[in-house]
Order: sequence, then structure tokens, then C-alpha cells
Amino acid sequence: MTEATQTQRLPEAGADAAGPEEPGRGATDAEVAVASQWKLTWWSFRRHKLAMAGAIVTLGFYLVVLFAGFLAPYASSHYSPEHTYAPPQRLHVLDDGELGLYVHPQSAEMDPSTLALTWTTDTTQKTELGLFVRGSEYRMLGVITWDRHLLGPVDPDGEPVYLLGADKNGYDILSRMIHGTTVSMTIGLVGVAISLVIAVILGGLSGLLGGITDTIIQRIIEFLMSLPAIPLWMALAAAVPATWNPLERYFAIILILSLIGWTGLAREVRGKFMSVREEEYITAARVDGAGHGRLVVHHMLPQFTSHIIAGLSLSIPAMILAETSLSWLGLGLQAPVVSWGVLLQEAQNVRVITDAPWIMIPGLAVIAAVLALNFFGDGLRDAADPYKN
Repeated sequence: MTEATQTQRLPEAGADAAGPEEPGRGATDAEVAVASQWKLTWWSFRRHKLAMAGAIVTLGFYLVVLFAGFLAPYASSHYSPEHTYAPPQRLHVLDDGELGLYVHPQSAEMDPSTLALTWTTDTTQKTELGLFVRGSEYRMLGVITWDRHLLGPVDPDGEPVYLLGADKNGYDILSRMIHGTTVSMTIGLVGVAISLVIAVILGGLSGLLGGITDTIIQRIIEFLMSLPAIPLWMALAAAVPATWNPLERYFAIILILSLIGWTGLAREVRGKFMSVREEEYITAARVDGAGHGRLVVHHMLPQFTSHIIAGLSLSIPAMILAETSLSWLGLGLQAPVVSWGVLLQEAQNVRVITDAPWIMIPGLAVIAAVLALNFFGDGLRDAADPYKN
């Protein structure tokens, strides 16, 4: 086969590999040549199906964060002591052949000898549910006071509804899991934002200046990375005074996770700075009189912003898992704060898990969020790497 024949067949092979539905395939060579890095990254990212699915699920979680009060049937403080460890109720959507939401109420009987609760369902009675029903007040987006809920009992003062069951105090697991999403998912964002600032400053100085500055910063990073993360988190979290209010403890946990979790990102930033600091356009900017600040902000950071974002997306699930682990051990967030880790504290008792396995349901939210963020981060990292596209 001649070289000319190979050259002629290359576009056909590329077209077949891309497929008729490949994003960006309809763009001309001229459009691709002038496309921005963000557009090229988006075209590549859309080809990654798992990453797209992860992005959609991640977006769904953060929409829950914004509208938690509206989506939750009850407030996080709503409980019924008569419904301790009430099992999940089946949601019926047809009422006598017509569309209508309801559940059958439940009642408990205690065995006088073993004190065990036995729950029975009264199929002769119905607790009606509705959409956009009135309930406890909350602040939509933190600004608007409202009392409408997406799904809930028509009579808010009537028999409580537990679609995912209740815990030992009679709290609705579904409502508290939705409210816990606000805390667990925002801890990842805020913690990673603090880590980003530290990583960009120290990693940038290390990669840009080099020499003794690079040596000192790298030794600090190596020292922190050599420490076992979980015992260090536990020690620092245990040092937080028990008298601190929930908000102070929330930010204390974020700072603890951030001050330890910046090292990996700082090394990535250092590597990117070292790879571009000797480029011709950087040298030209220096000759033109640009200072370190202008070099970093206007010439260096824009070249690998997409890589930093990809690294951040992979750091968020680590923060979520760290907070969940600390709270599960009783060293992180504590009641009355509601997070996924706090909700899973009861899961330390094997007997409770045996009698009420539904208390493990918040763990499914942790798994879904971490997997979605990892798929999203992997796809974004691959899309931002020109050598993998």
C-alpha cells in the first residue's frame, strides 16, 4: 500500500471511529483549528458516557442541596417517639383504580418479655399524600420563606409517613438524608476551595521559583503525605472543643480536612508550572517586563485551568468520605447537625442493623455521590489531557 493511499484512507478511518453521533464531528478543520481549549475539552468530555452520567448525577445532588427544604417531606427536626424504628412504608399511586398517592399507617406492639417491637400495617386505613402540600416552614435558597413540600402527607398534623423508615428517635430517614446532603456535599466544595488556594499558592511558588523555595515546600509536602491520614484526622478532630457550636465545628472539620488534603493538588500545580515556565511565550512575557504575578495570572494559570478543575473534582469525593468517616466515628459533625456520617452512626451496632437494616440507606447516598464524582472527575481529567484525545 502506497503512502498516498494511506493518506487518503486516514480521514475515513477517523470518521468510522468517531461515529455519526460524535460531538464536534460536524465541525470543519478550520473550526477545530480555532476552537478554544474549553470547547475542545467539552467535545472530548461528551464522548465519555460514564463521565456524562456522573456529571448528571452530581448536578442532581447539588440541586438537592439548593432545594432540600422543598424536596424533604419534613424538617430535619421532625420526629415521632411513637414510631421508633418504624419500617419503610410502601407508596401506592393508585387509589381504587384512580391516580392517588397514599400509604397504609403502621402501629407497633411490644413483646412484654423481650421488649421487642413488632410493626403491623393497617390495610383498612389510608394516609393520603399529595404533591406541593403544606408543611413545616423553611427558607428556599436561604432567602425565601416557604412551607410547600414536593411530597408529603395532606394532613401535616396527622399520621407521620416514613417512606424509607425511621431511626431510633422516630426521625424520618428520607427527610434527614435529604437535609444531610446539604452538609455533606458542601463540605466537599468548601474544603476543596480552601485546598485549592493553598495548593495554587505553594505549588505555584515551588514550580515557578524553584531552588531553595522548591526544596522547602516539597519537604513539607512529603512530610504531610507520609503521615497516615485517618489517624491524623481523628487526632485533630478529637482536639476540637466539645463546647463549640455546630457552625464552629462544621468549619473546624473543613479546615482540618483542607489543611491535610492540599498536598496532592499542590504537586500537580507544581508540575504544571515547571512544564510551562520555560516556554517561549513565558520568556517573551518576562522580556516584556511582566512580573511574577502577571506571569502566573495572565499567562500560566489559563494554560492548565482545566487540569486544576479536573483535579478538584477528584478531591471532592475524598473530602466527603473523610467527613463521613469522622462523623460515623463520632469525631466529626455531631447532632443536631445532620450529615450522612451522622445518620450512619447508629450503624455501628450490629443488632440495630439486624433489626432495622434501613438505617444503612444513607450509605447508598454516599456511594452514589462518590462514584458520580469519580466518574465525572476521570472524564474531565481525560478530556483536559491533550495526549489522551
